[in-house]
Amino acid sequence: MVIVLGIDPGLANTGFGVVQRRSRDLVALDGGVIATGAREPLADRLTRIHRVVGELLEHYRPDAVSMESLYFGRNATSALAVGQARGVALLAAAQRGIDCIDYTPQQIKGAVCGRGGADKAQVQRMVQALLRLDAPPTPDHAADALAAAICHANHAPLRAALSA
Repeated sequence: MVIVLGIDPGLANTGFGVVQRRSRDLVALDGGVIATGAREPLADRLTRIHRVVGELLEHYRPDAVSMESLYFGRNATSALAVGQARGVALLAAAQRGIDCIDYTPQQIKGAVCGRGGADKAQVQRMVQALLRLDAPPTPDHAADALAAAICHANHAPLRAALSA
């Protein structure tokens, strides 16, 4: 049995998803978004993300945290904000001795949809199917975090075998 906390980092909305692998089955234990307001001081926003990620880590005691790696694209300002959210989530895991594994967006989409160029709606539908949910997870940040958790839950047995 493996439990993975997936994180889709963002300053305004940090998605989270907790997935458990039981033998060959994947089960969603939790998922949602840590929302912060644009008018709140930056320190308060980052503190909230750190605190809630810490609470999730304490409650679910995951074996690993799976997170989308930072993608710089064209907007350096939004990349910096995502990097700050990533940093406090990484800190929360490091403080508890929990491994953090980065996957590119293409790796995550490939693990869930079979191709790295899948769109958001496709990711939501595949996460729904893989976790046997009644409806696609919303918002898309929660679906992306669940997808990151699924990606690592599917890779964890291979990683364990290779490191043995």
